[in-house]
Amino acid sequence: MFTGIIETLGRVTNVKHDLENLHLTIESTITNELKIDQSVAHNGVCLTVVSINGNCYTVTAIKETIDKTNIGNLKISDIVNLERAMKLGDRLDGHIVQGHVDQVAECTSIEETQGSWLFSFKYDGSLNNITIEKGSVTVNGVSLTVVNSKLNSFSVAIIPYTYEHTNFKNFKIGSTVNLEFDVIGKYVSRLNELRN
Repeated sequence: MFTGIIETLGRVTNVKHDLENLHLTIESTITNELKIDQSVAHNGVCLTVVSINGNCYTVTAIKETIDKTNIGNLKISDIVNLERAMKLGDRLDGHIVQGHVDQVAECTSIEETQGSWLFSFKYDGSLNNITIEKGSVTVNGVSLTVVNSKLNSFSVAIIPYTYEHTNFKNFKIGSTVNLEFDVIGKYVSRLNELRN
């Protein structure tokens, strides 16, 4: 389980395709604190550390992960948001994040306001995922509060700290991002489906 509070950024140093799997090697300042079999969220995608070499570690994504996320689009030198799994007893500063991406979205606008940024995203509404006004959503692993919630789109306000310490500063209109919708909202939505 994660919180959606990004710990650090990593840089992709190697991308290797192996049948339907994708092996990503990441250079990071937290590598020396990692161990093999540990879960780390990469742009919100929970992946297992399979090897460590110096200040780099490798994770493997399977076909389902590649199909549902933007992980397959990563290339050498790309910057990823990193968060290690939450320790039992830690504060939950963001919200409950599983690291299981529901779908991708496209950035449709970036508006610089008085000291912050408003990012808007559009996603495929036919997959029955929803946002609610002032509810939580995870964008590339970052726990955020929804504004302008619509049937298949929403916006988030990004403060300067988040902008500087995540890969939001690299987003452009048309960028593809990973979305994980609020787990409580997903359960409520599913219960409503079963009642009808």
